[in-house]
Amino acid sequence: MTPWIRPLTATTEGGPDTLGAKAHGLVLAHRLGLPVPPAFVVTTDACRAYLRDGRLPGGLHRELAAAVARLEAATGRAFGRPGAPLAVSVRSGAAHSMPGMMTTVLNLGLTTGATARLAAETGDPAFARDSRRRLLTGIATALGADPAPGDDPARLLRRIRDRRDGRPFPDDASGQLTLALETVFSSWHTPRARTYRALHDIPHDLGTAAVVQAMVFGNRDAHSGSGVAFSRDPTTGANTPYGDVLFGHQGEDVVSGTATTHPLPALADREPAVWQALRAALHRAEAHYRDACYAEFTFQAGTLWILQLRPGRFTSGAAVRLATELADAGVITRREAVRRVTPRQLGHLRVPRLADPAGADLLTRGIGAVPGVATGRIATTADRAARLGPGTPVILVRPETSPHDLHGLAAATGVLTARGGPAGHAAVVARTLGRPAVVDARDLTVDPGRGTVTAGGRTLPEGTLLTLDGTGGHVALGAPPLTTGDADGRLDRLLGWADALSGDTTPRDPATRLAAAHTALGHPAP
Repeated sequence: MTPWIRPLTATTEGGPDTLGAKAHGLVLAHRLGLPVPPAFVVTTDACRAYLRDGRLPGGLHRELAAAVARLEAATGRAFGRPGAPLAVSVRSGAAHSMPGMMTTVLNLGLTTGATARLAAETGDPAFARDSRRRLLTGIATALGADPAPGDDPARLLRRIRDRRDGRPFPDDASGQLTLALETVFSSWHTPRARTYRALHDIPHDLGTAAVVQAMVFGNRDAHSGSGVAFSRDPTTGANTPYGDVLFGHQGEDVVSGTATTHPLPALADREPAVWQALRAALHRAEAHYRDACYAEFTFQAGTLWILQLRPGRFTSGAAVRLATELADAGVITRREAVRRVTPRQLGHLRVPRLADPAGADLLTRGIGAVPGVATGRIATTADRAARLGPGTPVILVRPETSPHDLHGLAAATGVLTARGGPAGHAAVVARTLGRPAVVDARDLTVDPGRGTVTAGGRTLPEGTLLTLDGTGGHVALGAPPLTTGDADGRLDRLLGWADALSGDTTPRDPATRLAAAHTALGHPAP
């Protein structure tokens, strides 16, 4: 019988369809010699069995016990038993990346007793309590309890019990792990996950894997933190590391956009050893992929750990720059460079911007996270954006976005948030949807109850016309004049390579020229 669980090591066999893309990336990270916390993966086969039968498959609990025992041996810690407590994360990971659409639970195994032991071991009761609270908040959120910021553990436990029809949250580690796996597998069919798959043509019958990994704590001390990193700037393609970092926080705070992040290079000053280790890891991964890459990471007490690794996703202009620069460096061939850019992407290369930001009626300014300009009516909730979106251009304006906002993000022409960085949830999802976005507009206050936004001393109702510039980060009232920059010379060079491959130099538009080259290569582009 095929096992439901695979260890995550350099020798693990299986592709993304079985292991999920996240686990598949961690296997590669092991092979590259990067620091990865001990982990195992519960395969997509187990998820499909659970979704079909309504229960975890037979034999899985026995495999879980053996896999957890291996984690205990690798870490020297105990899961739900006396001794130094082992906590684990359970992260969803489908074959196709679905950022934030499914459930992740951190700090599993922090029972009442384990939390007390963690406090005694570290001499830091506040850290232990914070980690336990994060566990309860994650479970409550995954169950749809919608916990309020600052909910105390007792209230969280009541919310969890109510969502579980009176059954309390397990205070044993194995029971917590079972609940987390069921919750992660069930999240495959949440409305936001189904909407995301429909938007990106991902089949609904694939299921997700679940990565169970020994916790490393970004909230441990002043030399700990979490972040996300691209080996190159995903908006411009510039060859410099790009991303967000938070000190003293766990990764959920970075990707959710609920906290104000620091630009990734802040690591160089605060934690130079972590910065150097991260740059080396990104360089090694890029050399393997022969492409830009993306990583999620945590550092605990000054030590770097890689939690996710995959090729990066770039805007159209960045994709052209990256393909031509890699070809110039001899990393890929010109044929591969042409193949990596699709004709559809060429339609987005001449990116508009505000013609005169200083002369526009500016409301606020944030970080330009996704290039382009969007003009539309303010909507302060995803539901209102979805209602207006089919017939009216809408700017979704939120304090930050969450996976529950996906239907509004899909309906909007642009996205504006008060919090979150360029690698947070709003920016990542807007980038995948091709929506211009401005994030971290710090003087912006959003009141969805009243349907108003306030910035610069002005309060505006929903329906007010806004224009946002996802390159410069400007947000202006009305529809100010725009300008469109010329595509740089890299496109001309790429198209020259395309013409040489197709053998056709007839004057045509760029997309047709590139499509002809793709056909000549035997890979007709969509």
